Amino acid sequence: MDLLLHSFGNVFHPSVMLVIAMGVAVGITIGALPGLTATMGVALLVPLTFGRPPLESLAMLLGLYCGAMYGGSIAAILVRTPGTPAAAATVLEGYPMAQRGEAGRALAMALFASFTGGLTGALIMTFLSPMISHVALEFSTVEYFALAVFGLSVIVSISGKSIVKGLMTGIFGLLISTIGADPISGYPRFIFGQMDLFEGPPFIPTLIGLFAVSEVIANVQVTQSLQRVRAVVDRYFPSWADIKASLVPIGRGSVLGALIGAIPGAGGDIAAFVSYGETKRTSKHPEKFGTGQVEGLAASECANNACSGGAMIPLLSLGVPGDAVTAVLLGAFVIQGLQPGPLLYKDHIDIVYNVFASMIVANFALLAIGLVGIRLFAKVILVRRAILMPSILVLSVVGAYAMRRDVFDVYFMLGCGVVGYFMQKHEFPLSPILLALILGPMAEANLRRSLVVSGGDFGIILTRPIAVALLVLAVASLAASFYNHRKIARRLAEQAARGEPPPG
Repeated sequence: MDLLLHSFGNVFHPSVMLVIAMGVAVGITIGALPGLTATMGVALLVPLTFGRPPLESLAMLLGLYCGAMYGGSIAAILVRTPGTPAAAATVLEGYPMAQRGEAGRALAMALFASFTGGLTGALIMTFLSPMISHVALEFSTVEYFALAVFGLSVIVSISGKSIVKGLMTGIFGLLISTIGADPISGYPRFIFGQMDLFEGPPFIPTLIGLFAVSEVIANVQVTQSLQRVRAVVDRYFPSWADIKASLVPIGRGSVLGALIGAIPGAGGDIAAFVSYGETKRTSKHPEKFGTGQVEGLAASECANNACSGGAMIPLLSLGVPGDAVTAVLLGAFVIQGLQPGPLLYKDHIDIVYNVFASMIVANFALLAIGLVGIRLFAKVILVRRAILMPSILVLSVVGAYAMRRDVFDVYFMLGCGVVGYFMQKHEFPLSPILLALILGPMAEANLRRSLVVSGGDFGIILTRPIAVALLVLAVASLAASFYNHRKIARRLAEQAARGEPPPG
């Protein structure tokens, strides 16, 4: 505690507080722009850390990390375009709330959940990092395969009204994920001579195409969507009723996010979908999810922000990045002459606690800057659709091109937009495709590596306790989700019999 209190004294220096605030503000801006991920933002700012003191440099990058994780929710809520991959689950409840004119309410809850989740992740990182890092170190290819299967089990929960359509889109996503180089032999599969697909379908253009471009096409088709939507910003903080309804989802999602983030190779997108699926599964009214439920929004936002603290655990304790952002942060540590890992705790314990304090303070800075900006953010939805939709399309093209500076990605994004439009038109959910694209390659690669090690014996999966526990959780999640869908169908039938309109 003495070290931590001393580190807070260092962080509260005006110059450090200023760079944290700058990092958070830049992070929110980058996160809100489709295609500009937290990884890209941190990578762009790393050169600015040359010659700067370690505390100021790392504090600025950590502030950007926290800000970008929240910033992705702004575009997801207002224009149905996840600013970052981790905000893909936020679309499910956030955008319907904005369509009802509750953009301010959705942004306020997203900010509160992001702050709570980020702060929880930072506190878990501060006090439990050695313990969690030892568990993360036990993960081998078998455990990663089981984790991917557990994540894929959420597809049933996010399938919307039809499990069959949800499973169909999930399988479609898994088939798309097989495009590219074979994970074991490196032989190209299903690329049809197009070397731009050698690394697989570009994820960011796919994400932008399915959610943003498809929405632009739909708005061109529906003339009513050219009318203005009224955005009510009557509060900067969620109401007590909203907080009370979301306390359990936020608590569960924050812990899940930190734990999943601590597993190298996982990330905020996986944590957000898992947290959302668990919240829907345990809800008393799962039939209302997908129509703008504040607890579903809170569950996804707190989980992806808690991942930022969780991902720092293996980086600091083991020298192993927890996600793509911490991989870039690893380079920032090396630039400062620091080597993350066990020796960092031994030789530079003061730096470690400065990181802890910076992460905690960055979340409070996020809350302050977010409260100031909510009214400004919500005004985006007041822009006429005739102006907003072309602007979204331009930003989408820029975001898709910016990742690899390849025109092919722009064409691929447009193609995904057309596919997404027709899927929406026929009520096929889009989220299972994204989840399959994230987890499909992880499941395939780690299963095949496990079989190579075991000589083709599937029994290796049953020899690993963590893997068995994750598979049991996957089966339980599937069973509960199927039960929920039956309950939803029964309630909707009862409402129809009474002449009541369906939710949403």
